[in-house]
Amino acid sequence: QVQLVESGGGLVQAGGSLRLSCVVSGRTSMRATGWLRQATGNEREFVAALSWLGDQTYYSDSVKGRFTISRDSAKNTVYLQMNNLKPEDTAVYHCALARPHYTGERRDEYEYWGQGTQVTVSS
Repeated sequence: QVQLVESGGGLVQAGGSLRLSCVVSGRTSMRATGWLRQATGNEREFVAALSWLGDQTYYSDSVKGRFTISRDSAKNTVYLQMNNLKPEDTAVYHCALARPHYTGERRDEYEYWGQGTQVTVSS
């Protein structure tokens, strides 16, 4: 059974940084891991993805250059380092596992989801 548990959200001022963590357990072979977010009243949107081998990363245009996705395989943990945060980054951030062999660049490629962690950026 696949489980994803996020942590690290919180309240931060614009320009600040946060690092989100996601502990992943279960069968993850051939699956990309990603972060998606959902702001109040909006649809869930893709933020970043890391290939199963860890050799490719993908980012949405809105976070490129500010956010970095990475992984510590020994800890089964995927991270999202978020720098230069903006008020429009405010959302619930979900860690997710894509279907096998998908890159994880699209929301509909994901099969398993964590419960989410709230990120609030004040202006």
